Amino acid sequence: MKKLSLILVLLIFQFSFSQNKSHRGYKVKVGEQAPQLSFTLLNGTKMTNETLKGKVVVLQFTASWCSVCRKEMPHLEKEVWQRFKNQDFILIGMDLKEDVNKVKHFKEQMKVTYPFAIDKDGSLFEKFTLPNSGVTRNIVLDKTGKIIFLSRLYEPKEFNEMVKIIDLELKKS
Repeated sequence: MKKLSLILVLLIFQFSFSQNKSHRGYKVKVGEQAPQLSFTLLNGTKMTNETLKGKVVVLQFTASWCSVCRKEMPHLEKEVWQRFKNQDFILIGMDLKEDVNKVKHFKEQMKVTYPFAIDKDGSLFEKFTLPNSGVTRNIVLDKTGKIIFLSRLYEPKEFNEMVKIIDLELKKS
């Protein structure tokens, strides 16, 4: 009986772990429309779902204290922003809960040129993620605002998959 109880506990643990892994901290799913967005870029440009329509969009949730974010950002700059910026595309670094001076310094330090905004209270992040979820996330939207890719952390294979999806989406008419 003790063995059966232990097996049952292990099965429940494994099932709940696989469920958590499958959503990876997201409360949105690929195929859904993006939640309502409204934010201002550091340069003062106001952005909403409407202003983003017609572009393939990558929202990169990041923070200066995040080591994985720092590892990924040079790849986003070179392999995504520099490659696609002259197309119907925008990559937006969405800094989580930091002040403007810290974000400007972070952006300079990382040598990234893509646009940035600040999610001052984390409310934009929480539209996509479950409570207490970590940053280093890329959310890719198609030209209609539908979610077509969700990543978590930086893993080269997944990153390359995201780049392919962006490329294919931009090739659609």
